[in-house]
Amino acid sequence: MNPLVAGRPGLARVLAALDGAGEEARIVGGAVRDWLIGRGLRSDIDIATTALPEEVTARAKSAGLKPVPTGIEHGTVTVIADGEPYEVTTLREDVETDGRRARVVFGRSWAHDAQRRDFTMNALYLTRSGELVDLVGGAADAKAGRVRFIGDADTRIREDYLRILRLFRFHAAFGRGPLDPAALAAAIRNREGLDQLSRERVRAELMKLLVAPRAPETLAQMQEAGLLAPLLGREGEVSTFARLVEVESVLGLAPDAVRRLGALTVRDEADVEALRAGLRLSNAEGARLDALAGPAPTPAMCEKGQKAFLYRMGREAFQDRALIAFARSNAPLDDEGWQALATLAADWPIPVFPLKAGDFLARGLTPGPALGAALKRAEEAWIDAGFPMEAQALEGILEGA
Repeated sequence: MNPLVAGRPGLARVLAALDGAGEEARIVGGAVRDWLIGRGLRSDIDIATTALPEEVTARAKSAGLKPVPTGIEHGTVTVIADGEPYEVTTLREDVETDGRRARVVFGRSWAHDAQRRDFTMNALYLTRSGELVDLVGGAADAKAGRVRFIGDADTRIREDYLRILRLFRFHAAFGRGPLDPAALAAAIRNREGLDQLSRERVRAELMKLLVAPRAPETLAQMQEAGLLAPLLGREGEVSTFARLVEVESVLGLAPDAVRRLGALTVRDEADVEALRAGLRLSNAEGARLDALAGPAPTPAMCEKGQKAFLYRMGREAFQDRALIAFARSNAPLDDEGWQALATLAADWPIPVFPLKAGDFLARGLTPGPALGAALKRAEEAWIDAGFPMEAQALEGILEGA
């Protein structure tokens, strides 16, 4: 019995449709690796098959499944079963590469398909019956936490320079012990190839690396190897990053890639602009990092001042600034003042300013710039007063505005 199929009738139907009658289909890659090392069952399942895309499409339709040609030029058809997508890709062989992409031909050799993959731990297959197929020694490497290129490391990197970043990302996620020496040396020799990559691909890999379990020590290795500054546009603050990871852990917070990127790089607006250009950040990511370029709250502020800071900044921006300021401080991780500040955004229900334009119109003010200015003055007075909600206090603020 295939352990990845248990409880997934849709996956069982996909494999039943594709495996047999002269064709074979196997689960491949991350799902197999994660199951093998006890990481649990992934939601995304990739399938490799000897069948050509047209045959995959025809078989899926015959089985009552929905095929979607999501990457047909690369041999990939996404098959929908019970509402779940499964990427099905025909076995391939690289015939030409330029460091960014490969020209492939379809094949029927599992050995050739394995040889074209990046790391041994990613070239594992699980048959429909549940047999593990390991053609490159990936099972032993996965269990040992050893991220090792298939074949010659320089050759594999020059096929796609993104594999330099994938080496560090996979080491941060699955590695134990030091980086594979041959892989590290090849990454350093070929680092200029990173300039050929699209910024979008670099960003995607980097953001995954930032939230991996061994990100702090891996980023330190990248910095030492001269591979981090070209990505960020400056030397990274790896010690601050490592402290933020510790702060998140102590406070029980989930890893956050954008916040961690800010801790690693952002001191002022110029840093954010460099990241925008260098990593093609989304508008939301850029805006969030922009909010880090300014003064941060500290435990030295009175409670009213902290809450005023939070009200003006918003919950997410305040928490980001407070956590990174905590990380940059020399305070111990159990410091009560810093912990209270870092959790204030989650603990305090931010009030809504209770006065409206109608309150001022009822007092004879007419619509226009003067009304907007009065509302702004009233809100600032309400903040300074500690966010009162009592009618008498609000009446006093109305009169004073």
